[in-house]
Amino acid sequence: MPTDSIRSPRLAVMISGGGRTLLNLLARIEKRELAAEIALVMASSECTGAAKSREAGLTTLVIPGRIAREKLESVLDEHRIDWVVLAGYLKLVDIPPAFDGRVVNIHPALLPRHGGAGLYGHHVHEAVLKAGDKVSGCTVHLCDSRYDTGPIVLQREVPVLPGDTPDSLASRVFAAECEAYPEALKKLFAGWRP
Repeated sequence: MPTDSIRSPRLAVMISGGGRTLLNLLARIEKRELAAEIALVMASSECTGAAKSREAGLTTLVIPGRIAREKLESVLDEHRIDWVVLAGYLKLVDIPPAFDGRVVNIHPALLPRHGGAGLYGHHVHEAVLKAGDKVSGCTVHLCDSRYDTGPIVLQREVPVLPGDTPDSLASRVFAAECEAYPEALKKLFAGWRP
């Protein structure tokens, strides 16, 4: 059977910030490096990422606050979503049972270290530097009912260098994220399970 006849997974990408991870995934899809379709972007506010999503011609919903499970399930069903991809989404997701094992997140540290509520963005990099870690990186994991505790799909390491600041470390970690997230999604789409 020709691969063109196989439907690409339909993604709902959930964001809360600038949309860099969303744009990275979109670029990978456009370059045919990731076989997927971003069918929906859900933003927790009228953030910069929501504007970038609209500029890219993507269907974009802004749903402030935490989304009730029933509302999330209804929206995902309406848009025929296969996978939910968290891309800097800062709210805890109440995963509908039908999407158990199909909600994925990326975290800017090597879980289980430096994860959990309140540890996102620069807070993570500050914690890594304060702890004196010699290595950091990113983790792609399936989501469960808590922050940053689901099964790990893939991790990528980056060195922590002498003189690093949260900004310099964040830059290296984000470069690793740009490679790790598409790779992990390919792995999941191919059937990988914990």
